[in-house]
Amino acid sequence: LVLMGVFSTPAQPATDAPELPRLVLPDLQDRNRHLLEWRGKVILLNFWATWCGPCQIELPHLVEYQHRYGRHGLQVIGVGLDRPDTLENVVRTLDIPYPVLHLSSRQGGRLLRQWGNSQGVLPYTVVIDRSGSIVFTHIGVFDDEAFEFFVRPLLDLD
Repeated sequence: LVLMGVFSTPAQPATDAPELPRLVLPDLQDRNRHLLEWRGKVILLNFWATWCGPCQIELPHLVEYQHRYGRHGLQVIGVGLDRPDTLENVVRTLDIPYPVLHLSSRQGGRLLRQWGNSQGVLPYTVVIDRSGSIVFTHIGVFDDEAFEFFVRPLLDLD
């Protein structure tokens, strides 16, 4: 895995949206979780690792998004490419309120490629709309500007 600067791919039009790759991974309680569990929500799927400096900058923002917008249909899901005990320490320290799934860094490269990140760069975020279409992918820190432009319009804010 490589860490690089911020790079974004343009949003795919809904008609050309790729089919979602299958995602079944264990959570930190070692229960297998399926991405389909959150169907009907706006999903912010975030790939990260504890050793990734930019990921550490980004995590408090993701926690805030979940707290602020969870009741409006947002579901942040973390995929930690690290050991479960190491991830658990970060989850506890930052009081992360969303599910964190895990797999090893070695396995992570293949999964990142399946989700459109051929370079294996972290952090990496995928925005999935309520119908299950990928609408935006982002390499690097997912900032407030990206959230406002690509996620907020998909939420129920009435």
